[in-house]
Amino acid sequence: MKVLVIGKGGREHAICWKFAQSPNVTEVIAAPGSDGMRSVARCVPIEEHEADDLLTFSAEENIGLVVIGPEAPLVNGLADRFTEAGIRVFGPSQKAAQVEGSKEFAKILMKKHAIPTGDYAVFTELDRAKDYVRKHGAPIVIKADGLAAGKGVVVAMTETEAFKALEDMLDSKQFGEAGARVVIEEYVAGEECSLMAFVHGETVVPMVVAQDHKRAFEGDRGPNTGGMGAYSPVPHLNEKTIAEAEEQILRRMAKAMSEEGCPFTGILYAGLMITEKGPKVIEFNARFGDPETQVVLPRLKTPLDDVIVSVLNGEEKEILWAEEACLGVVLASEGYPDGYEKGQVLDSNLLKSEEGQLFFHAGTKNTEAGWVTNGGRVGIVTSLANTLEQAKSAAYNDLARVKLDGLFYRSDIGNRAISPVTAGASSISKTK
Repeated sequence: MKVLVIGKGGREHAICWKFAQSPNVTEVIAAPGSDGMRSVARCVPIEEHEADDLLTFSAEENIGLVVIGPEAPLVNGLADRFTEAGIRVFGPSQKAAQVEGSKEFAKILMKKHAIPTGDYAVFTELDRAKDYVRKHGAPIVIKADGLAAGKGVVVAMTETEAFKALEDMLDSKQFGEAGARVVIEEYVAGEECSLMAFVHGETVVPMVVAQDHKRAFEGDRGPNTGGMGAYSPVPHLNEKTIAEAEEQILRRMAKAMSEEGCPFTGILYAGLMITEKGPKVIEFNARFGDPETQVVLPRLKTPLDDVIVSVLNGEEKEILWAEEACLGVVLASEGYPDGYEKGQVLDSNLLKSEEGQLFFHAGTKNTEAGWVTNGGRVGIVTSLANTLEQAKSAAYNDLARVKLDGLFYRSDIGNRAISPVTAGASSISKTK
């Protein structure tokens, strides 16, 4: 079977890398892909938004499965086009992708179907939004309703910060139409984690849990980013809590979307806050998380295509997961998530991985001068080891031996979770 992965970032590199390991996949093709993905996929110069060209190519190449990585083409209805053409695609319809494309849409569903989440209100007028903040006080969370590349969220610890965020979104149009409506949410305290699942209608197969680091700088300081690092498992979260999240959040949301006439197919991502009263949803995404994918898929032992095809057939397949821990540190261009320069030459040692270590390319380009930066998040240095502590040491040792002029990374990925993870035989994650 030929597999087409649509996208060009670190998440898509990890997806292609995992598909390439399957004995049933004859070829992995990425559109448009990137220079860094050429070792695991054939890259074709078709952009994510070029739907007609993607459909023509898929028909000509007899593609057996299409996986759409980024959120924008999903929200714009790309999966619908493949479905209409009779090409098997793993990704939500445009209607279902609203679970990420509109935070208000997701909140309405959660409230209607008793899925635990914080209180909220929606505004388009700056003065009314400020009045709401004055009434409820800080800390409080301000979100652009639409897609903002993971950056349209401000956790405001003071009213002044909340007002600034509202002015940026509603007055200065920092996020364009995505921020023309804002969702103001209750601040929910606890331990944050990411829980993804393979979903088709009410068929739900959860993955192992991961924890992302959104803030740009050490100690969870600085602006929100698309993610500065992640790790899996999350040993300080107990199995009972995760099981509760699977049942009350992932399965309940899949059922809710089916009942509301927008059944979900693809990767349902729940960003959770584990509170004193149990897990609550802080966001839903309609695709693999980035950088969570780069630390979850290395632990997946069952072929990725086997899982996806089984779910599309309505089967809740048993998934085999490695007991090893995986930790990844994002390498970013100085200035990210705001302005940054491209074209910084990368140390060639960065790309020389030892056993158990990987470098997933995100914003890189191969030129006559060598590998250079081509984005805000350049890549993620990932290590798979018997324990989180060993994985963390290996990843940071990898970074310590290269020159990183014009680049930066967080030095505290995984600090709160360092604890032994049992090594040895793989375990089976069995769904009901």
